[in-house]
Amino acid sequence: MTKRPYFYFMESKEEITRLEIKTDPVAVRRQALWCGVKPGLRVLDAGCGPGKTTDILYKMIQPRGEILGVDYSEARIAYAQDRYGHVPNMDFLLGDLRDPLNGIGPFDLIWVRFVLEYNRNESASIVGNLTSFLKPDGCLCLMDLDNNSLTHYPLTTGTAEVLQAFVRRMEQDFDFDPFAGRKLYSYLYDLDFRDIQVEMAAHHLIYGDNMRKEERFNWMKKFEVILKKMPEVFDSYPGGIETFQEDISRFFKDPRRFAYTPLILCKGVKPRAGSSANR
Repeated sequence: MTKRPYFYFMESKEEITRLEIKTDPVAVRRQALWCGVKPGLRVLDAGCGPGKTTDILYKMIQPRGEILGVDYSEARIAYAQDRYGHVPNMDFLLGDLRDPLNGIGPFDLIWVRFVLEYNRNESASIVGNLTSFLKPDGCLCLMDLDNNSLTHYPLTTGTAEVLQAFVRRMEQDFDFDPFAGRKLYSYLYDLDFRDIQVEMAAHHLIYGDNMRKEERFNWMKKFEVILKKMPEVFDSYPGGIETFQEDISRFFKDPRRFAYTPLILCKGVKPRAGSSANR
């Protein structure tokens, strides 16, 4: 059977910039500490994008730590190598996480953040594939959002309906999973990982005047990409695309609005050969 081509919904000429700006080093370090990132580990950053997160993790595993970032995008891997790759024990590899990627393991810890939500139909197989790169007793850390793009208040009925419509289209046509976070535990459980732990945090928690400029840029850039790729979804919106853009911009500027996105963190220890933690 021929594998379908890889498709990343957020792909655009400015995606490297968006990913660089949106990545919060404080949040990454906090999540990495929870996952067990520490000096001396050999780490795989699966779906590394332009390498900013890889660089943060690299600094946390020194001295003597090693890290490999893997991404399917030639442009992002080239950027990561040029921007961050000029240090010992950090490397970047062009690769598809659905493939075996022979010869890259084994790793003490594998970091998978905001990857599975763009692979709705193949998330479980990606997790299984990544498990093969992990040492026995190594740690697999999965992090994804839940109710993605569906937690904004107050919205007009028309705006809420359009948001729900484009999320449905992203699920059906672009392999996007707005509920990826709630599935992470089952992936590790089904693979007999032991010592599975789950944490929930707010990835976005926006109210009053606390919205960072980086968050505003990220949200508006997301909607810009969506408008270009699914303009027909907005045909029935009163005033069309331009009015929708104005309404969304007004929403995020309004200190009365409230928006949040749950982040689910799940980690587990790979069982040794022949063991069965959950059976």
